[in-house]
Amino acid sequence: MFRHILWVTSILCCLGVTGEQAIAGDLLASDLPADRLANDLNEDAEDGIRVNVTGEVLDQPISSPTRGESTLRDVTRPAYVINREQLQQQGARTVKEGLQFVPGILGGGTVGTEVNALSGQFIRGSNNTQVLILLDGRPINALGAGGFDLSEISTDSVERIEVLPGGGSVLYGSDAIGGVVNIITRQPSEGLSGSVSATLGSYGYDDQTLQFSGTEDKLGYFFSYNRIQADNDYPFEVAGFDQTRENNDAKYDNLTLRLNYPVGDRTQLSFSALYLPKEQGVPGGVPIADPLFGQGFFNELTDENRKFTDQVLTDFSVSSKLGGGDDSTLTARFYADWLNTRFDSRTEEVLALSVGDDGAAVLGPKNLTPSRFQTRQRSLGSQIQHNWQFAPNQSIVYGFDFRSTQVENLRQNLVTEVETIGYEDTINQGALFAQYSIKPIESWNIVVGLRQEFSSLNEGSVFSPTVGTKFSLGESTTLRANYIRNFRLPSLSNLFNVSPASIGNPDLEPERGNSFDLGIDQSFGDFALLRLTYFNNTISDLIAFRRITPAENGISGTFQNLGKVRTQGLEASLNVRLADNVFASAGYTLNSPTILESVNPGEEDNELRFSGADKLNLGLWYERPSGWYAGILMSSLGSYPTNNTNTEFLSGYTTFDLRFQVPVSEQISATFGVQNLFDQRYQLFAGYPNAGRTLEGSLNYRF
Repeated sequence: MFRHILWVTSILCCLGVTGEQAIAGDLLASDLPADRLANDLNEDAEDGIRVNVTGEVLDQPISSPTRGESTLRDVTRPAYVINREQLQQQGARTVKEGLQFVPGILGGGTVGTEVNALSGQFIRGSNNTQVLILLDGRPINALGAGGFDLSEISTDSVERIEVLPGGGSVLYGSDAIGGVVNIITRQPSEGLSGSVSATLGSYGYDDQTLQFSGTEDKLGYFFSYNRIQADNDYPFEVAGFDQTRENNDAKYDNLTLRLNYPVGDRTQLSFSALYLPKEQGVPGGVPIADPLFGQGFFNELTDENRKFTDQVLTDFSVSSKLGGGDDSTLTARFYADWLNTRFDSRTEEVLALSVGDDGAAVLGPKNLTPSRFQTRQRSLGSQIQHNWQFAPNQSIVYGFDFRSTQVENLRQNLVTEVETIGYEDTINQGALFAQYSIKPIESWNIVVGLRQEFSSLNEGSVFSPTVGTKFSLGESTTLRANYIRNFRLPSLSNLFNVSPASIGNPDLEPERGNSFDLGIDQSFGDFALLRLTYFNNTISDLIAFRRITPAENGISGTFQNLGKVRTQGLEASLNVRLADNVFASAGYTLNSPTILESVNPGEEDNELRFSGADKLNLGLWYERPSGWYAGILMSSLGSYPTNNTNTEFLSGYTTFDLRFQVPVSEQISATFGVQNLFDQRYQLFAGYPNAGRTLEGSLNYRF
């Protein structure tokens, strides 16, 4: 932590100000959208890029804090946006990778650095099951085990990603106790356009994308196909194992379709569908002998295990402007999702650790029974809301949400073909919500909201309020403050799972959270913007997995309400224009998640596992309106504990990435990237190695 603070201080001395980047991905990307670059090029290709940094950041569109059209400048929440140009220039292949540089979020996961590695979003002390994932404003979280794997959504169809730290239960309900990630997909273009791209990279990485978009007889359309294939067969050395990663391949065939059709001048019909199939190997982890029964002790390297996901996400909406003006919009949305995950454990013999008669760890062969685990989820839902600007200084959004989700979890012995139900249930969720905004004076904004949610998983209902305010001290300084009351219901797996390795606990209570933040946005002329946010997030009745060692009556793990956890910290973001065409950013995220109360001895006053790493990001890049681009990005993560007793830690790491873009012609561009330039080797979870240095090059043709 102190090493990071010294680095930040050094950067600040050079730049004259301090902070971390306000927009994830801005570290290596221009704030200028592609159409603006094209206009600059047509006007004068020799002119440099000289942008108003404050405007480029704060005038970005965002919908998550208001469930309507807004900008970062207008909202009281410390939200962040990663737009499409930033995703492309970073080389982010999936939504998971697009979150790498967002303040307040540790988005690297706990499995690996491969394109297909399972995502894990740790926001202000929360884990991925406590972060709600939205697709165009509606929930897609799995209710069986919780969360959503963001490595499954490739960025080819993404217009922008919005991140709302600190919870969002008032507008979006359960699972938003730690924060909200809203994935906004691309819209049809007015004229016919499209692109074809091909990318090759290290360890068998192969990526092709085909897209076309346009409007024909009022019907707007956007289509995208993205195929990704990778072997991920890199060498590694961990705990005496010196070998090549095996059974680590992955294949995507993602499809996206959007159709828009106007009915008259006041009504818009929209349909979207995403098909996300993925097949991948599951190589497992290296068994770690020290300490006994530690986080990596039960790892196994598996050469035959496979995972298959097959997700279908569909959405139909009708939006109509009421009255004769543009100040009142009624929207009705209906969606249907099918989330299917299958895990085939076909490895019959592995090397595994056990404890010998002398009490020492012994590595030896272990026989396994081939098994299949499958989870199927079907969701039907609706959102009906009215956005109304009923006075020049007052507006309200209110509505009704409903979601019915059927989940089935099965386990099958592939030898005997005997099938066992892990859990099976239908969950019905309904809610009424409202959020009111008023400006008593032009420089002062107040937001008040509430939500009453009903669920078949919980007796009674849950009430969530919020209040926020923003006050401008002149044109350069804005102060903001927010309070949000959040909640999360236990998942079906938490409650009813029958597996002895993670048996459910039907007596679990809902998690409840209180989130506070105070912040300032400070601009320095038109060349720099600093955003600082202090946050305090407390979660009571936190649900956590408890390993039982040795096993009791054959049960080796279960879930429990841990107690109370409080996370305090600082998010700092900075964007600077150093000169025409030259931009820089620096950032620091400080996390301090402390277990205040726990049912487990020895955990109180300790740091919550995986959630407390501090993060430092630095970026410097040069670009021309003609499309030339070169950037360097540094990402540094501090050490963090992997258990709540804080007896095991993983060391931090620092990586550097390079990105280059060269315009070959008006329609063709080439990009080249080096990830982890100095080949830093590290583990995100005990026994799970990273790929080290990787290279990537691509060609893109636009029409």
